[in-house]
Amino acid sequence: MATQIVLDHCGDSRYEFDANDHDALLKAEHRFKELTDAGFTAATRTASGQPIVKRTFDPKAEEILFFPRLVGG
Repeated sequence: MATQIVLDHCGDSRYEFDANDHDALLKAEHRFKELTDAGFTAATRTASGQPIVKRTFDPKAEEILFFPRLVGG
């Protein structure tokens, strides 16, 4: 199962989906677009643990972390 983890002011929410299930994949892709359009940054990790920012949905990613835009001041 792949997981989308959304960090926000309430903590975190986890959404698991089966990348082999067409409907679940469409729902995960829609959530990705919704969150990134709302200003969240999406990131995955390489095999060595290095973070990579994702601008498009990657159905092969096992874990995608979404974190809100940081505002300074």
